[in-house]
Order: sequence, then structure tokens, then C-alpha cells
Amino acid sequence: MDQALADAILLAHLAFIVWVMSGALATRARAGLAALHIVSVVYGIVAELGPWPCPLTLAENFFEARAGLLPYQGPFVLHYLDAIVYPNLPPALVLTSGVLVCFINLLIYGFRLYRHLAKR
Repeated sequence: MDQALADAILLAHLAFIVWVMSGALATRARAGLAALHIVSVVYGIVAELGPWPCPLTLAENFFEARAGLLPYQGPFVLHYLDAIVYPNLPPALVLTSGVLVCFINLLIYGFRLYRHLAKR
């Protein structure tokens, strides 16, 4: 059961990352969803740049340890995605790329706001 919970949290973590990276594409003309995405993007930036671990990483590690598995150490993105998507790249480059994607999402919202205000 603990392994299943760890796997479910891993899937939620991946879903959150995809949401942060591409949510701006799904929020057009949906103000409430856009607000939720903006908060998610800001949290993603703070979580990547801050010194504290992500709560989803802590929860996954907790359930992996309870299941008798050796939990990984370090940030989620570097552990799971670095080896698959960014092989042999420095962690700073991975971090910078992630934050850049978040800022691009915020720029999309800024452009939408500018267009909305210009129509008035």
C-alpha cells in the first residue's frame, strides 16, 4: 500500500510539473483556472529557487521508506527528469531551464493582459 501511495504521489508530482510548464495553454478565457495556474507557476519558481524541499518529494520519500525502499535524495526534478530529459547537463542548467519555462508562462499571461487592456 505504501508503494502504491508513493507511486500516486509521483504521478501527482509529474502532473503538477506538466501543469506548471504548460498550463497557460489550457487557461485561455478561463480566469479562475488562469489564476490557479499563475499561483502554481509562482510556487514552482519559489520551490525551485528556495532552500526547502517540495512537500510532494517529502511525502513520496516517506511512503517509499515505509515500503522498505531506499528513498532518493535531492530535488524531484533532478532525480526523475534530469536522467531522462537532460542527460549529462549541469544541475544549474536544469534549474535555470525550469525557471525560464515558468517565466515564459508568466509572459504569456502578461501578453494576454496587455491585449485585454488594449481592447478597452
